[in-house]
Amino acid sequence: MSPRRILEIIGAVELVTLVLMLGNLVTVHQPEVSQVLGPVHGLAYTATVLAAVLVMDGRHRVWLLALLPGIGGLLSARAASSRRTPSAGGA
Repeated sequence: MSPRRILEIIGAVELVTLVLMLGNLVTVHQPEVSQVLGPVHGLAYTATVLAAVLVMDGRHRVWLLALLPGIGGLLSARAASSRRTPSAGGA
């Protein structure tokens, strides 16, 4: 599995746990849900930042995007996959 794919998966887990925590907060606010999802989200956030640092390949934008809570992991995975190539129509 490629490092970019791992970053995408961790980023998706981070986003899902954040959405579930906020959904719990807005609706029923069960403390048990918060007790489980809080640490899982924190671990996913930390893993996202660490994975982005390992994947960055000299591009600081990749790990800086990972610092954004929620969607940062997915954005950094996208930034990690983009390569700096000249435009096809440029002269």
